[in-house]
Amino acid sequence: MPKRVDRNQKSIVESLRKVGATVWHTHEAGKGAPDIVVGFRGGNYLFEIKDPEKPPSKRKLTEDEELFHSKWEGQVDVIHTFGEALEKMGMELTPVEES
Repeated sequence: MPKRVDRNQKSIVESLRKVGATVWHTHEAGKGAPDIVVGFRGGNYLFEIKDPEKPPSKRKLTEDEELFHSKWEGQVDVIHTFGEALEKMGMELTPVEES
C-alpha cells in the first residue's frame, strides 16, 4: 500500500524545483524508501519528509523507514522544511531584502 504524503511535501517539492532541482517522487515505492530523490548541481539527495506541525511521536520513522536508513550505504536524510533540504544540499536560504 502506498504511504501517505505529508502535508508539506508539495511545497517543499515546488520550492526545490524553483531553484533548479529535479525531483523524483519515490514515496510510492514502499518498503521504507524515502519520499523524494532530488538531483541538484551534479548531486543526488534522498529525503524522507516529515511534517513539523505534527507531534514528535507522529514524525518518527516507521519500522520500514528505520530499516532502510540503517541499511542504505549512501546519503539519506529526514527533512521538515525547504530550508533543511537546502542545508543538506550544501546551500543556504538567504532572505531577500526589500528596497
